[in-house]
Amino acid sequence: MDLLTEPHDGWVTLTLNRPAQKNALNTALLGALADALTAAAKDPATRAVVLRGAEGHFAAGADIGEIEHKTRAEGAADPRKAHWATIRAFPKPLIAQVEGFALGGGLELALMADIMVLAPSARLGLPETNLGLIPGAGGGQRLLALAGRARAMRMVLTGEIIDARTAHAWGIAAHLEEDAAAFAATLAATIATRAPLALMAAKAALIAGEDRALALTEEREAFETLLDTADKREGIRAFRAREKPRFTGQ
Repeated sequence: MDLLTEPHDGWVTLTLNRPAQKNALNTALLGALADALTAAAKDPATRAVVLRGAEGHFAAGADIGEIEHKTRAEGAADPRKAHWATIRAFPKPLIAQVEGFALGGGLELALMADIMVLAPSARLGLPETNLGLIPGAGGGQRLLALAGRARAMRMVLTGEIIDARTAHAWGIAAHLEEDAAAFAATLAATIATRAPLALMAAKAALIAGEDRALALTEEREAFETLLDTADKREGIRAFRAREKPRFTGQ
């Protein structure tokens, strides 16, 4: 199974389970995650969720094979948009336990969590410009809100991947812990003892305040426009060939 569910007393662990692909987020996995969070939202016994990746990585981006031939029109009608919206709308506390790579769509997913817990091995980045694209699920906007303009520009425009210590120092993650799994479990168990209606109200208010200040629609529209470019095709070709891309601005 691409998504594993492990129930605990008052909370649930969801594990992205495509280890051979470093848990890259294909449409099926993203849909399964959206469905699992919908079920958790309806379950009064579940008061918090820990989201993690299998075998040492959180998620190394979107599935390149699904993007390679996707057009602008297909991007506009992409079912992934609804899955992302469902994940963002999850009303209960969501903790991202991040080890290894959280890149591209993987970091965008972690940025949708309410609390991010990093292991020392975590490596974070939005390297989509290497492929002739930009973040398409709000990652650039959320990074801007957390880390500030200078750092967001640095990461998005250069594709730089930063380590866990840097990400924590920049305020991208709330916690950096040697044993991230144990810490995330303790955190979820603690949150599960708190007043659930108050937690959901607090989360809703904070997300509303954050999202109103972000150009999420503009970022998505720009991503969809880039799907039809020659530079996107060259970026993905070069990525597969492990070569430096030769972008032409077309």
